[in-house]
Amino acid sequence: MADQAPSLAVEAVLKRSSSLPEGTPQVKGYDFNQGVDHRALLQSYLTTGFQATSFGRAVQEINSMIEKRLEPLEQTEEPSAPPDLSQQHHSGCTIFLGYTSNLISSGVRESIRYLAQHNMVDVLVSTAGGVEEDLIKCLAPTFLGEFSLPGRELRGRGINRIGNLLVPNNNYCLFEDWLMPILDQMLLEQKTEGTLWTPSKMIHRLGKEINNPESVYYWAYKNNIPVFSPALTDGSLGDMMYLHSYKNPGLVLDIVEDIRKLNSHAVFARRTGMVILGGGLIKHHICNANFMRNGADFAVFVNTGQEFDGSDSGARPDEAVSWGKIRADATPVKVYADAALVFPLLVAETFARHADALTAQNKKD
Repeated sequence: MADQAPSLAVEAVLKRSSSLPEGTPQVKGYDFNQGVDHRALLQSYLTTGFQATSFGRAVQEINSMIEKRLEPLEQTEEPSAPPDLSQQHHSGCTIFLGYTSNLISSGVRESIRYLAQHNMVDVLVSTAGGVEEDLIKCLAPTFLGEFSLPGRELRGRGINRIGNLLVPNNNYCLFEDWLMPILDQMLLEQKTEGTLWTPSKMIHRLGKEINNPESVYYWAYKNNIPVFSPALTDGSLGDMMYLHSYKNPGLVLDIVEDIRKLNSHAVFARRTGMVILGGGLIKHHICNANFMRNGADFAVFVNTGQEFDGSDSGARPDEAVSWGKIRADATPVKVYADAALVFPLLVAETFARHADALTAQNKKD
């Protein structure tokens, strides 16, 4: 017996496997012996494992949205949208894009601007910072710094830190100089013309006034892409509206009209897809709009949130399925990653890859 391993150990170590289902993908990464082919590298992510595989599945999910978006609706299929949505993009899939303010502060802004410029998405949802930081960048730049820069020293110098980005406070002074006359004019139109302002109407107006092709909201204005931001007062825009309320009081923004419009974009769509970068308000606002249609058909979440604390920000897509915010037969994907790393690559493998077809569709419309 001394020359035989214990049977218990043998059975534990050499336990026989059952067969995996036929067609189960095998793990295989990119072979750099083939040279440097960036598209092939990104395509190999699908079989690399971990979050690389999630990235590959996100590419497939967004491409499915685009494929359906490119399908024209037959006249009999077109939903009977109310008059206030008469300009809605009638296609096989309405794509909602949501993103947090830090992504506009970062260079991801240029990827988002590309999508708005070429009319590749149908609805935008962001926070106040996600609006104002885009406009402020048209007035003055944001700079790269370090995460470790001491806050007390920066405050003394009038420098604001967003992660490893630096925004001189002078930028917000320039923003005030630019914004206040617009708020005066909006209030005048409210009083003399009966204009009923909403956050989306205000963002549309600001996109017109900035008149700068580097701006996301300039292109949203040009292409009539609605931008919803129910917490538009939660940032520098709110600071300026607060100060303006003392100088020239009376401006009113109606959030009820906007929630009806946002929900209607979901309710009257043939299909819907959600691409949501980050969590918090923007994530739930888009998901809740899709709740009104018993769930989105496609969904991609990109964030670093975890679900153990029960927050919506970190919730996996399956939790949204339980609420009816994503359809039960959908194949949603969550990529656990910094969107600054992932989203430009996602755009490269999806929207940019289909740019000719998407822009040709826009010309037909």
